[in-house]
Amino acid sequence: MSYGDDRIYKKVEIIGVSKRGLEAAIQAAVAKAHKSLDKLSWFEVQDIRGHVGDDGMVAEYQVVLKVAFEIKE
Repeated sequence: MSYGDDRIYKKVEIIGVSKRGLEAAIQAAVAKAHKSLDKLSWFEVQDIRGHVGDDGMVAEYQVVLKVAFEIKE
């Protein structure tokens, strides 16, 4: 495939969750999507949120992503 070729993508929404931070939440979501979707190509961060623990500290990060994959011929 060449990037000059015409192609069609589909976007789906997924949510990555991690206690280790935003990047870890994104990586977890993208890695899982890569295992499930053929020709995964790119992602967009749509929303960032998290959970506050009883101690008042961030307990987990939640990142809403849209990932795109190429539609098969």
